[in-house]
Amino acid sequence: MTTVSRLAQGLRLTLALWLLTVVLLTLPLLGLARVVAPHQAEGSLVRAAGRVVGSELVGQAFTQPRYLQGRPSAVAYGSADPPASAPSNLAPGNPALAKRVAEDADAWAAMGIARPAADLLTSSGSGLDPDISLEAARQQLPRIAAARGLPPERLEVLLRQQVHRPLLGVLGPELVNVLAFNLALDQLAP
Repeated sequence: MTTVSRLAQGLRLTLALWLLTVVLLTLPLLGLARVVAPHQAEGSLVRAAGRVVGSELVGQAFTQPRYLQGRPSAVAYGSADPPASAPSNLAPGNPALAKRVAEDADAWAAMGIARPAADLLTSSGSGLDPDISLEAARQQLPRIAAARGLPPERLEVLLRQQVHRPLLGVLGPELVNVLAFNLALDQLAP
């Protein structure tokens, strides 16, 4: 068998596998996903005032005191390079991680949270987690209430409406989607 015939055989095999995996398997599944779960198939996009403001599945940076803030990220939220999502991969004993956590703890202390919840100091496995614990959200309510001129009790009611319960009531913690809560905050009258 000559080199040219082997090359032609390899190309035919590549084309056949591409047709099988892309055309015959993937495209019908994508079409089925659009019918069965259209919101999820589009990336669980969140719209406000007719425009896309984010995704239910990807965290965003909120830095203004009037908003709930999410977990730290090893990559910049809103980066122009979405595939760059990843944890920092710093070991617990790494001085760089200890320094970053200490700096974040100091920043939270300056905002009135002396002992921030763990998820306010640590990034998630993906580095882009959109949710925080109920405890982490609740710790931020006094700051948000002061910045918005709202009673903390009103924000507590809104927070309870935004909580995602654990699966079957026991599998996992209660979580709050930061983007969803902040959009609900913007709907409150001052």
